[in-house]
Amino acid sequence: MIPESTWTDGRYLLEPFYKIYPIGFIRKSNDIAEIEIGAEFTDALLGLDLFSHIHVLYWFHQNDTPEKRSILRVHPRKKKQYPLTGVFATHSPARPNLLALSLCRIISITSNRIRIHEIDAHDGSPVIDIKCYIPPDESLKNVHLPDWV
Repeated sequence: MIPESTWTDGRYLLEPFYKIYPIGFIRKSNDIAEIEIGAEFTDALLGLDLFSHIHVLYWFHQNDTPEKRSILRVHPRKKKQYPLTGVFATHSPARPNLLALSLCRIISITSNRIRIHEIDAHDGSPVIDIKCYIPPDESLKNVHLPDWV
């Protein structure tokens, strides 16, 4: 069944709402970046050490305000010399839904901690999901990018 859509306070909403629970949190100190997985999810790490990279989905929790969720245009990479661009055409942390996606190289996995090379997230950012990285069978053809990329 397709959920019904409604328009409320200038926002297009789908019913029902969805609840997302973190599976862990980003831990950063000095040059160390780790993902601390909740103890109840440790078994889900089995076999992940066979991969070199992971996709990490996390929540931009420090931007979770009505004001920041309402920002729809930004200068890419916070540089005024780049044209004002819709947030869906950028990697800006200001967006209607605060999901973030990073591709990270695994350094090690110990117990419920995944040490990663780096991630553009703050200490304490809630991790929503982790997916092993499997490269596509072949490179995409006819990819177009704006000049500022």
